[in-house]
Amino acid sequence: MSIPSDVVGVRANKRSSFMVAASPNELRVIDSKISPTQDAVQRGLKMAIIAGSVVAVPTLVGCRVIPWAKANLNYSAQALSISAAAISTFFVTADKAILKNARGNTIGKYDKSSGHEATPIQR
Repeated sequence: MSIPSDVVGVRANKRSSFMVAASPNELRVIDSKISPTQDAVQRGLKMAIIAGSVVAVPTLVGCRVIPWAKANLNYSAQALSISAAAISTFFVTADKAILKNARGNTIGKYDKSSGHEATPIQR
């Protein structure tokens, strides 16, 4: 059982009708608020897949070859170590992408509003 195509079209039209912009600039503002988050999630997912694959191979091989790992690491422990690496990579990458975008936005706004170059913070 699927959703009829005319119902899908009605829902899409209702959703887009809420996004009525008074000026063309408002659409750019809405897009700028949505796309950095989506970009961060995409980058995080890509890196999580790579990290999960990189960690899975030695974990699974080690649990078949190394006697201590074979005796002490059951399937749950193997899955937990692989998923911990993938999840932490996702959050670190997504956080870096969001901070990079935020930094670019604030530096860009600072340069445009005052006409001066942004000076780095001295520590």
